Amino acid sequence: MTVFTEQTRERAREIIARYPADRSRSALLPLLHLVQSEEGYVSPAGVEFCAEVLGLNKAQVGAVATFYTMYKRKPTGDYLVSVCTNTMCNVLGGQEVYDTLAEHLGVGHDETTADGKITLEHAECLAACDYGPVMTVNYDFFDNVDPQGALGVVEELRAGGRPMPTRGARLCTLKEMAVQLAGFADERDGAVADGGPGEPTLRGLRLAEQHGISVPGFDPNTPIRSKAEADKAAAEAKAKAEAKPAPAPEPVKPAAATGSTAPDVKAPDDKSPQVRTAETRQPDAGTAVADAPGTKVPTDTTAPAPRDAQAAESAGVAANPPAGDGKPAGDEAGAQQRNLKEAEAGAGANGAGPAVASETGVQK
Repeated sequence: MTVFTEQTRERAREIIARYPADRSRSALLPLLHLVQSEEGYVSPAGVEFCAEVLGLNKAQVGAVATFYTMYKRKPTGDYLVSVCTNTMCNVLGGQEVYDTLAEHLGVGHDETTADGKITLEHAECLAACDYGPVMTVNYDFFDNVDPQGALGVVEELRAGGRPMPTRGARLCTLKEMAVQLAGFADERDGAVADGGPGEPTLRGLRLAEQHGISVPGFDPNTPIRSKAEADKAAAEAKAKAEAKPAPAPEPVKPAAATGSTAPDVKAPDDKSPQVRTAETRQPDAGTAVADAPGTKVPTDTTAPAPRDAQAAESAGVAANPPAGDGKPAGDEAGAQQRNLKEAEAGAGANGAGPAVASETGVQK
């Protein structure tokens, strides 16, 4: 069983810290990429690790890991070669590219070469129809590929080289890419400065320049701030907002006579969505309502006791613990042993043989 390194555990804690304390399960997606970065796929040990650090059960983690195709459930090569075979790329020759690679490498869809270098897969869409047919290596694009060009890329990879993608940063292994997908920067010197945009991507910019279209107040020379600079600016803005005196409340204007018996309260739209939803689901006599014609507020009855939804939910959870991961709910050994004993007792009383006893036990 894999024992994850301390660096992986430290990164897991950093990922979880990005989310509110009561929303830590939202960290599951980047955590799955994190365990994939260590093993090359999401193994049973990786599923158990994610469940452990998030307080989930393995079934919940496994359900997510099997839903998304980017999480591999068996060992994958250093380079994941994906060829688009969807409609647009297929018309332009994508299927021919895939078939050529499959025959040359001796593998089919989601299979890995014997040297562990290449895993081949056909993709339904790689979201680059204007560059078709396209192929990606660890999610970096090779545009307008043909069979011979694709063969050249995989052969260079098998020889230990790293061919430059058409667009984007220089290639890295699948494990290195998984670290980036988990939310950590590419630490290779100058890696993110490589590559450039393709001409179809720049077409909109060209048209905007040609017709003099621009966003009001946009400065293309504005530098991209580092995380430290952005955090500092956010802290300064927060401090400035807190130092600003609160505006004086506006005087309440008398409401016009409408003939309604409802109290004069703010409309529900002035409330937060959470409060509005809670009041809709569990209204009581204290719940404010909009001043609409025909609306009446009870004033001569005793207000019902407020219902504590959170306590009720906690009680329900405590009374219905989730089934264990090892066996389905209700499959407990005690019930099986009891049925066997009852079957044997029935057989002894009736003088029936083993076959009849077993059948009697099942019926009982």
